[in-house]
Amino acid sequence: MSSVGSMLGLLLTSRARLAGRREGRLWLVGAAFAIGGTGIWTMHFIAMLGFSVTGSPIRYDVPLTALSAFIAVVVVGMGLFLVSYGGERPASLLGGGVLTGLGVAAMHYLGMYAMNMSALVSYDPAVVSVSVLIAVAAATVALWFTVRVRGALKIGGAALVMGVAVSGMHYTGMYSMSVAVHPDMAPVAGVKAVDLLLPLIVGISVITVGLLLAVILSPSEKELRSEAEYRARLRGEHDEGAPEVDLFGTPRG
Repeated sequence: MSSVGSMLGLLLTSRARLAGRREGRLWLVGAAFAIGGTGIWTMHFIAMLGFSVTGSPIRYDVPLTALSAFIAVVVVGMGLFLVSYGGERPASLLGGGVLTGLGVAAMHYLGMYAMNMSALVSYDPAVVSVSVLIAVAAATVALWFTVRVRGALKIGGAALVMGVAVSGMHYTGMYSMSVAVHPDMAPVAGVKAVDLLLPLIVGISVITVGLLLAVILSPSEKELRSEAEYRARLRGEHDEGAPEVDLFGTPRG
């Protein structure tokens, strides 16, 4: 799921690079949902379904779980817009990577905090720190991919790398957690994971299919590039000496 969401997000960012100012923003919003919603949060929740505690049921706090999904989409969107406006400048890429990585780490640990169980949960600070560093590194690489990677094979390879990186951060974070079950079983608040599966599957399916249709029905990257080159030729020589602009036509510097 992480690789699929990342691949869809990279396809959308490739459209954003070649689209106009307004259309480019819409493509980036779609990419935020694809990478943050499907590639990161959905992978996180599916992985949590594989976690169990002997001696205690696990229930989920719905508002906190929903908030973690919201954070994932928002921080990825902020990183994408920051890098898109800043181009390939190291400061923009590093700033976007740190912002997005810290946000993804916050989403992850908030999602873990949303788990309720009849047990005492503790974390190893050293392993938590490693997981945060992995999140920042993975986010920086992912944002670099969004401004550099072109072509189906390269996008597919980049999506696999992103999927491995996101999963690595998740399971490193999970490794930091220790659970001590209470001797006396106490009622656990929240809902079962299975109760969240149906809305999760429906919501993800609708968003993913919608984004895929947008990619399929829109002009191809080759067509968009040809159109951009044609517009550039029409502008001719009078644009020489004009200030450098970002993805959306805003002057840099």
